[in-house]
Amino acid sequence: MVGNALKGVLVLDLSRILAGPWCTQNLADLGAEVVKIERPQGGDDTRGWGPPYFESADGSDFMSAYFACCNRNKKSICLDFTSETDRAQLVELARTADVLVENYRVGTLKQYGLDYESLKAINPKLTPQRSLGWR
Repeated sequence: MVGNALKGVLVLDLSRILAGPWCTQNLADLGAEVVKIERPQGGDDTRGWGPPYFESADGSDFMSAYFACCNRNKKSICLDFTSETDRAQLVELARTADVLVENYRVGTLKQYGLDYESLKAINPKLTPQRSLGWR
């Protein structure tokens, strides 16, 4: 069944905005376990984009439709790359991950030791996917 084609594949999603999240959503739709890593200060930028917004049943909360359309079927955790403890947690996740998806500016993850080359040293089977916009 197509929905389970990637069952057993663990994807670390360090992407934001559109291209990366849409990519990992497709992987999740095909059965991969996708863990979206978001920053504690607001999460993915698109969480606040809108209108339109989806409103919770009791009216107490809103979600950006833009964020929702690219992030279904994912688990989400907040990790602060500037925190040594949080970086260590991400490294632990990377030890067993199959795929790393990110779209940070060149050099951003390297300054924290979280770039593909650094993570590949602890997990040689890790497959990278990088998506960058035009400058």
